[in-house]
Amino acid sequence: METFVFSSRAKATTGGLAIFGLILLVLSYFVDGGEGHHMRFWTNLLHNSVFFLGIGALAGFAYCAFTTAYAGWFVQFKRVWESFWMFLLPGLFLMGIIIVGLWMHSHHMYHWNDAAAVADDAILTHKSSFLNAYWYTGASILFVGVWYFMLGRIRSISIDEDANGTTAFEHHARIKKYAAPFLVIFGFTSAALIWQWIMSLDSHWYSTMFAWYATASLFVAMMALTIMLLIYLKSRGYYTGITAEHFHDMGKYLFAISIFWTYLWFSQYMLIWYGNVGEETIYFRERMDNYPVLFWTNLGINFLLPFFVLMRNDTKRKAGTLFFAAAFVFFGHWLDYFQMIKPGARLTLIEMEHHDAHGGHGEEHATMDGHGADHSEDHASVDGHGDDHDIVPGESTDHATNRTEADPAGEDHAYDNHNIEQHPDAVESNIPVAANNNHGPGGDHNFTDLVTASDGEEHLSPSAEFKSGYTLPGLLEIGIFLGFLGGFLFFVLSKLQEAPLEPKRDPYFEESLHHHT
Repeated sequence: METFVFSSRAKATTGGLAIFGLILLVLSYFVDGGEGHHMRFWTNLLHNSVFFLGIGALAGFAYCAFTTAYAGWFVQFKRVWESFWMFLLPGLFLMGIIIVGLWMHSHHMYHWNDAAAVADDAILTHKSSFLNAYWYTGASILFVGVWYFMLGRIRSISIDEDANGTTAFEHHARIKKYAAPFLVIFGFTSAALIWQWIMSLDSHWYSTMFAWYATASLFVAMMALTIMLLIYLKSRGYYTGITAEHFHDMGKYLFAISIFWTYLWFSQYMLIWYGNVGEETIYFRERMDNYPVLFWTNLGINFLLPFFVLMRNDTKRKAGTLFFAAAFVFFGHWLDYFQMIKPGARLTLIEMEHHDAHGGHGEEHATMDGHGADHSEDHASVDGHGDDHDIVPGESTDHATNRTEADPAGEDHAYDNHNIEQHPDAVESNIPVAANNNHGPGGDHNFTDLVTASDGEEHLSPSAEFKSGYTLPGLLEIGIFLGFLGGFLFFVLSKLQEAPLEPKRDPYFEESLHHHT
């Protein structure tokens, strides 16, 4: 069949899922109530909006990359990717809701949007020229708008080719005029948006590999969804020209980029561990200590499963096995974005709860922003104090210099720097406050924990307590994910029926029909 018909049954299924997800999203606004600053609602909206907008953008990236490389194997199903990237406009609308909330201070996901916090924080002040509402708003609208314009032009030329084109390369050359520069523009602008949307949730943390890591995650999710949708369409009598050869190539991309994602995961983890910089190590320490199931499940689903299932050639050619692997990997990378977003947002929420509970002293108590190491210049001022004494309210001790001659470890650990600071108010109220531990080469790796005045050596962490929707996805999160998936598919299938499924006047169409690996 040359034209896709969006059946009433498919509309009811995808539309029903979308409505169901919308109801659950609204419900999540009231679950944690005002005392939770509606953080669960806002993080769910951000999580799914970025994830599905990113899938659309990566479909455009893959399309442009293959077109620029004169590849022909994907031409048969290129309408699917064209439909994917048309979701950029609804995705931008969803991000617009978050932008409005940012300006109205309706949500508090981004610690850098609190002017008082920025004023008292040297790190946030230093980053404020980039981490601010103006940059966030302008970059989101401008960059996604440019993507949508360029990809929209490509789709218009592609559809015109069906009506007025020939098997010559006239339309293909016009498409390349947009495809080639799009790759460059997307490469730079997507990194900036990932830093703004995702990485800045952990506002003190930074990683130069994070944009690569997050983009690879989206590419794998996009390829997995493409595989599942094509298997479904083929089972309904569409795309008869797509064979096991095409699925084999898609399976190879699913396998290869999963390995690339793992390489980035390990490289980021290993370099941060080895570099031993406090603002970097806290990201992994927080997730490993307080979200171990989430942390290791993410690695298991997104590396071990595709590695062992898709290693064999025949598994990439069997629709059932390939669909199984694609479904798990698709969910796995949604889970990957969950663990990128939720822990950082929860730390911000914990700090705000301390602020609310203790009459405005929360900013002083909660240097536990959790996104990095020392948050104030007071920490630096206490280095070099060598007197041996117990921790007292309002003082910081430097364990590196706080040693006696009888301490045999004093020389070996001369670089250790363990700063523990307690606020005077914490003595009576036993409030958990931040302990910034910056271990040098001789000590353990960096982490930020909580201590109380009653026991300066005991480390407590509220984020270690299980909380549905943060520690692990709850039923609400799973339902909202299915709702967004339903809405995405409803939109994609609606766009798919607007043009012929197979672009028969594309000069590479015949090559795609006879594709063989």
